[in-house]
Amino acid sequence: MHRILVDEKKWVSESRFLHALNYCMVLPGPEAQQLTVYIGWLLHGVKGGLAAGCLFVLPGFLSILLLSVLYAGFQDLTLVQALFFGVKAAVLAIVIHAVIRIGRRALKNAPMYLLAAAAFVSIFFFSVPFPQVIISAGLIGLLGSRLAPESFVVIKHGGPEGDGRAIDTMMSGNAAHHTRASLERAFKVMAVWLPLWFAPLIVLSVTLGFDNVFTQIGLFFSKLAVVTFGGAYSVLAYMAQEAVQNHGWLAPGEMLDGLGMAETTPGPLIQVVQFVGFMGAFRDPGTLSPMAAGVAASVLATWVTFVPCFLWIFLGAPYIETLRGNQAVSAALSAITAAVVGVMLNLAIWFAIHVAFAEVGDIQAYGMRLLVPVWDSVQIASVVLSAAAFVALLRFKAGMLPVIAVSAALGLAYYVAFGSGAAM
Repeated sequence: MHRILVDEKKWVSESRFLHALNYCMVLPGPEAQQLTVYIGWLLHGVKGGLAAGCLFVLPGFLSILLLSVLYAGFQDLTLVQALFFGVKAAVLAIVIHAVIRIGRRALKNAPMYLLAAAAFVSIFFFSVPFPQVIISAGLIGLLGSRLAPESFVVIKHGGPEGDGRAIDTMMSGNAAHHTRASLERAFKVMAVWLPLWFAPLIVLSVTLGFDNVFTQIGLFFSKLAVVTFGGAYSVLAYMAQEAVQNHGWLAPGEMLDGLGMAETTPGPLIQVVQFVGFMGAFRDPGTLSPMAAGVAASVLATWVTFVPCFLWIFLGAPYIETLRGNQAVSAALSAITAAVVGVMLNLAIWFAIHVAFAEVGDIQAYGMRLLVPVWDSVQIASVVLSAAAFVALLRFKAGMLPVIAVSAALGLAYYVAFGSGAAM
């Protein structure tokens, strides 16, 4: 996105792009989607934001919807199991690689390492809710901006304004009237987007009841839309915990399958919410057919995940220019990103245990919950595939899609050579 918008199209300057990215990283929700809406809005107002945001999501939505239908309908086929056996191994390597990549950027000093460690311990051992971890990190960052700004302002954006870039020319010429903030405009935005977000939830609650699977999916992903700070990887552990352990919509391995779908299709990674919603309703369809229920839930999960993105941008973007270079915001973002590294490490270990072992139990003692794998159920082939994928990503800088494709092919070959029983 940066290469095309800043270098090739020359629509925005480097500093304005990074400032928009900074704002989107502070917001809850998928930052790539929000940045897309932000840039579209800067260039062409609400119409530009709508066009950019909808077209950014649509290809991934259609792709994952098709894959979800095939997955639910043909999951028991050996071919499907074999392909996803390899995909899971690649996804594990991608998550570990993401932890390292973001950790290198965010963990620049001892306070950041301590925040990451505290976040990991809180979630992995004590199951502290993800929102509480992120909010606490942000508050610590705000406090640190006053007490020790040199240690907490780690993520810094800056740079000169762009030479003749489209939006910067509009700004300097007072042509970008749609970017001017006003209370009247803010109330209009809320009057449109809050009902669009909450109306389906109210209708579902009244007509189907609070405990219905559709109501639960709508409420869960609405909550997810306001706590997903730090990007999709950071919230996957929270989503997996809720969807797998609390709601029972998915099995642990299926969460990895869904992530593999999202990694290999166009659009934001957070589109995995669509697969989770599909499988949850597919298994509890009520009066609908399983496929019809899955499709409806897929649309619902996508709607309540991405509608808030438009609200945050159209409401807050006009005010965000006043925060350019704000030290407190940068410190809070730095602290949140450090905590996200700890959250992602928790996700990586959770995935690793479920990829490497076919059976995983847990023990609870002294307020802690520990995952305990059944060592006899170790899946050597999965471990080897994951290690090879990780080496390809980290050492040989291989692309994500080629790594997933090769891993899927190797998983298929393993099934053909040794049979499905050997991989379980």
